[in-house]
Amino acid sequence: MPAYIIVNIEVTDPAGFERYRAAVPPVIAAHGGRYLVRGGELHVMEGAPDWKRMVVLEFPSLDAARAFYASADYAPLLALRLASSRNEMVMVEGHAPPA
Repeated sequence: MPAYIIVNIEVTDPAGFERYRAAVPPVIAAHGGRYLVRGGELHVMEGAPDWKRMVVLEFPSLDAARAFYASADYAPLLALRLASSRNEMVMVEGHAPPA
């Protein structure tokens, strides 16, 4: 069952975050992930969420998403992202419709 990483990102160091943005796609792909949303204009429909920049990644499974986040190849990029932005992140398992 697919799983998703959803991140709200507020960039605090544009140059540092750009280095992260340029380097992370092949690491995501190496772990079976892909972008579904990468920035873009947000349209609030209900409530008052404080979203800055939304990113949604899809992985084949929750285990694959966790493995990506904990991987040695992502660790230096994670440090760069955390140093150049404020983030809120969740991982969620997708929905599998009944057969």
